[in-house]
Amino acid sequence: MGQRFACCLVAVALVGLALATARAAGPTGFEGTRALRDVERFVALGPRPPGSAALGRARAYIVGELRQAGWRVREHPFTARTPRGPLAMVNVIAEWPGRRPEIVAVGGHYDTKRFEGFRFVGANDGGSSAALLLELARASASRHRATPPLYTRWLLFFDGEEAQEQWSPTDSLYGSRALVAALRGSGELARLRTLIVADMIGDRDLGIRRESTSTPWLTDLVWGVARRLGRGAHFLNDRQSVEDDHSPFLDAGVAATLLIDFDYGGRPGQNAYWHTPADTLDKLSPESLATVGEVILEALPAVEAELARRSH
Repeated sequence: MGQRFACCLVAVALVGLALATARAAGPTGFEGTRALRDVERFVALGPRPPGSAALGRARAYIVGELRQAGWRVREHPFTARTPRGPLAMVNVIAEWPGRRPEIVAVGGHYDTKRFEGFRFVGANDGGSSAALLLELARASASRHRATPPLYTRWLLFFDGEEAQEQWSPTDSLYGSRALVAALRGSGELARLRTLIVADMIGDRDLGIRRESTSTPWLTDLVWGVARRLGRGAHFLNDRQSVEDDHSPFLDAGVAATLLIDFDYGGRPGQNAYWHTPADTLDKLSPESLATVGEVILEALPAVEAELARRSH
């Protein structure tokens, strides 16, 4: 009886551990705490502007984690013409082949803005999007191994999203603009059906407004998934216009939407922490990262179903 009782205790403990792990990971397997640890790793590298050794180390970590999760990875190096002169930059493309060659993608930038007067570590602005993409890669890999996705999946890590001096049509979005041009040249742009871009999505007080230039049906679909998952309180119905890495793809005819919380600190409509020394790890939460990650993971199959319906 003692042995049977001990076995029962072990079984109960294992079930409890499994339930605790499931709760930590959330219903989709996306672990907000692990994503926040990735942000912490990026922040520890310090400022990560394009061309810096710190960004090179961040990229090496990203590529290593993607490959460990089973994704095919390639780098897209290019030279950007900036107000500071030619600057070497590198986008990272992770691919998981689907049953169809058409592509659905999720992207975000991994660089931080260059500042001379203070140390900018970009926990939310650069760190949160890179960490989100990495955890998306891990959380979706087991699903993809069990059942390949209908469409080929891409994760896009953009370099050079930030202006090198002052935001303008030519001093911004270097990575996404260069990638659109490269994909057009290779013919791959014709395979790209949709893109969801995430930026500044780690804020403890998460509130993502609809971006007004984004593709309406894709935005509606993502917001509908958020409501179905009980995350609708963080996906607001008021609108804002934000130019970001989705913009060059919209201009190229790709359906795209942007998820961004542009009220980062202070009262609604203010960005007290944005592009300041206060953009630090303590302003972020694993719950916010998990909210966005879970919504995106659940939205992708719905996007594929809608694309398949439209193709008939």
